[in-house]
Amino acid sequence: MRVLVALGGNAMTSPEGSATPEAQRTAIAGAMECVADLVAAGHEVVITHGNGPQVGNLLVKNELAANVVPPVPLDWNGAQTQGTIGFTVMNTLEPALIRRGCPRPTAAVVTRTLVNGDDPGFTHPTKPVGRFLPYEDARPLIEHGQIWEDRGEKGWRRVVASPEPLEVIDTHTVRTLLAAGYVVTAAGGGGIPVVRDADGQLRGVEAVIDKDLTAAILARSLDADVLVIATDVDHAIVGYGTADAQPLGVVTPAQMREYAAAGHFASGSMGPKVEAAVRFVESGGHRSVITSLAHIAEAVTGAYGTCIES
Repeated sequence: MRVLVALGGNAMTSPEGSATPEAQRTAIAGAMECVADLVAAGHEVVITHGNGPQVGNLLVKNELAANVVPPVPLDWNGAQTQGTIGFTVMNTLEPALIRRGCPRPTAAVVTRTLVNGDDPGFTHPTKPVGRFLPYEDARPLIEHGQIWEDRGEKGWRRVVASPEPLEVIDTHTVRTLLAAGYVVTAAGGGGIPVVRDADGQLRGVEAVIDKDLTAAILARSLDADVLVIATDVDHAIVGYGTADAQPLGVVTPAQMREYAAAGHFASGSMGPKVEAAVRFVESGGHRSVITSLAHIAEAVTGAYGTCIES
């Protein structure tokens, strides 16, 4: 089967959340052991990944250097993190495949995602990014054109647009590499946000895109059989934090939408994962699964995790 695996932030940092280079290399190497099992089982695999901690590190560097050099825009930050994480994925996945007796070439594609330039988020941004700062530290960044909000006692925090992904621009490149036998990493961090100007040219914009929503679009565009959203829990849960908490097994898209409408999935964590998983199946995908990284090989066959099927 053709499988798209969307790795969460827990696959990019240590269990304690450390994002040092060594912690990232170790975490990604562990994730690639699980991905290598999928390839060894005969599946054709595409990888996407989060990049929140990595972009967060770059934003801190922007803040500290704002009085010396202009801040790097978010689309550049996305491109940089795609390159760094993709390079690390390749360096750790290739030996894992060799150890399993199934060497494959690997590739990482710097990937653009089209968004609507008229998305309301660009005029009224609401997505917080980076850390809280006192006003005097935020002021140079505001003077560079960034939008920051006063959050009271915590200080000031930057807000940006989080538009809906419409299309993964570089899907053809991914298809070409898959046809040549590559294991491909693409659309990291939801893709680099771009808009199309009136003359048809693409232009990067300051925004962040939900990586799971982009994963659903890329999976359908590639005719993937299964979308696996790997996170830090084995199942999506209804009634989370209550005595009636219940893990979900096999469910339909309609059932998941009912659970979501009832408020069972937090908007900042499980909610986007559920929405992406449902969209993939509603648009013609065979199966989507939400589960922990360690169980992705079982998840592909529907034997583990929260499996959404028509």
